[in-house]
Amino acid sequence: REQARLKAGVVEQDTEQWQKDPNFAGLERVGGVDLSYIKGDDTGACASLVVLSYPALEVLYEDCRMVAVTAPYVAGFLAFREVPFLVEAVQRLQQEEPRLRPQVLLVDGNGLLHHRGFGVACHLGVLTDLPCVGVAKNLLQVDGLVRDELHREQIRSLQRSGDTFPLTGASGRVLGMVSICNNSSKPLYISVGHRVSLDTAVRLVRSCCRYRIPEPIRQVRQRALRGE
Repeated sequence: REQARLKAGVVEQDTEQWQKDPNFAGLERVGGVDLSYIKGDDTGACASLVVLSYPALEVLYEDCRMVAVTAPYVAGFLAFREVPFLVEAVQRLQQEEPRLRPQVLLVDGNGLLHHRGFGVACHLGVLTDLPCVGVAKNLLQVDGLVRDELHREQIRSLQRSGDTFPLTGASGRVLGMVSICNNSSKPLYISVGHRVSLDTAVRLVRSCCRYRIPEPIRQVRQRALRGE
């Protein structure tokens, strides 16, 4: 019931002026968040937040803290286990360095590409009221989407950085976009989290990629691993 209540608050359109500019003029700070578990321990984790300058993609702020995860894992409800720690990180930033508050967050996970259309990127976006984009490395098989030979053939058809194809579920709804960055053979699964359109989300992720993984997520992941 709580998930359904929060889902009603998701905005799937661009709400910021910078999103409407082809070069994202006005965008100066992009955040990345991640909760990384200690190997062999499903209750100890490092909750991390970084803020990067845009378009230079230099780290302006980082926060990595060990946390004790007590909520049980339930498939499809992972956000209830992880998001509270990420919200706390955003709140700490707001209190300590309000001028560095990110204008958008890239989340290591899914948004609308979820069993009930409300993944971690949506959940975090609604609770923080920040534009959020879900960026996953693997396909979440929902609404008839499967990692079959047809899907693999579509991935092989992506030849150049920025090439994409839509993830259209059995319901007929486009749940996300598959894209490659820097000519990697491994795709990214991009989905709307909150207060951003899918087209803008894909353009933003592409513009943040120095390597396969967009820099805010790559940087936050590196710091989380060091924090462990």
